[in-house]
Amino acid sequence: MNLLEYQAKRLLGRFAVATPIGQVAASETEAFEAARRLGCDRFAVKAQVPVLARGALNGIAFASTPDQVRSQARAMIGKPLGGDKRLPSHIVQQVLVEERIENVREMYAAVTLDRSAGKLVLLASHSGGEGIEERAAADKGLIRRLDLTLENNKVVADFAWLAGEIAETPPVASGLANLFRDLADAAVAYDATLIEINPLALTNDGRLIALDVKMTVDDNALYRRPELALLRQENDRIASTATELEAQRFQINYVPFEGDIGIVVNGAGLALATYDLVVDAGGRPANFMDVRTTATSLDIAHGLGLLLANPAVKSILVNVHGGGMQRCDTIAEGIGIAFRRQQRQVPLVICMAGNNAQFARTVLENSGIRYVDVGDMAEAAAEVVALSRRKAA
Repeated sequence: MNLLEYQAKRLLGRFAVATPIGQVAASETEAFEAARRLGCDRFAVKAQVPVLARGALNGIAFASTPDQVRSQARAMIGKPLGGDKRLPSHIVQQVLVEERIENVREMYAAVTLDRSAGKLVLLASHSGGEGIEERAAADKGLIRRLDLTLENNKVVADFAWLAGEIAETPPVASGLANLFRDLADAAVAYDATLIEINPLALTNDGRLIALDVKMTVDDNALYRRPELALLRQENDRIASTATELEAQRFQINYVPFEGDIGIVVNGAGLALATYDLVVDAGGRPANFMDVRTTATSLDIAHGLGLLLANPAVKSILVNVHGGGMQRCDTIAEGIGIAFRRQQRQVPLVICMAGNNAQFARTVLENSGIRYVDVGDMAEAAAEVVALSRRKAA
């Protein structure tokens, strides 16, 4: 489970790791009020999404006044961040408003699980910040490594040695050794497979402050970490809301459920009727999906993609009626695009009527889409439920 930055910082704070003072905000008004309460001279506004290189994607901004914080929050909240194969898009639901820290050096520190060796290791560098992976690949000595040993659930390692390899002065080395020990203890306490501080700031007065933190905890250990399990529930809720907002950008009204039958319908009333028919047939819908009349074939492909990307979906029912603005062949084109993109085959039942329905069948055949063509809604619901059970078996 990947934690958001503010969650990771909150957890590290329990182990005396210093972080900037800050507050999470879910709206521009909350961001403004947070800045007023913090009372800093300079602020950082940071999108809380699991995306790398947020700075390069305009997910981190700086401000000098609460009004500027409000403007920066307005530019981020509700907007997608990322959006290619390497960086999938995430809708920003929250921002972290915190004090902007001036530093004389940016360093790097992380505890991670070396899966090949089966042990935790501490990694550190005198030079952190963006692009650390690329720089480390070019300079093999940039990041130093220290193996960690557990004795009676306590971490044992020569933290002072590693700190001395990085720090230029004894006071900084002493502070780093303590921070390394705290970081290692936190990793064990939270069953973390990664805790990364980058950058780790060294300030003018010699303080060490974690400016950004990434934390990944072992899903298999959540049963003994109830406080972390609650964070997972919170993040799942946020992610679900973000998916719904993103679907709206593609002219799709979408709400995920916990079933295994995907449903695609054009019309909210028709969607509710289809939902009821599937339930009456003994099935469990995986979603509510209403394709708006303004949706293009690419929009429809995005909606189908949400279902194909859900491993719980065992079969899909497309129940559409072509009207004046939404033709059946447009929906058929979207189906073909989605199945070519995802390369995942699940049983597909289609019930089509109305504008260009017969031509839509030709489009599906030309696209090589295998499906069950049913003319009656109730029969279509019964068929998709039967296919779902057969797939699960």
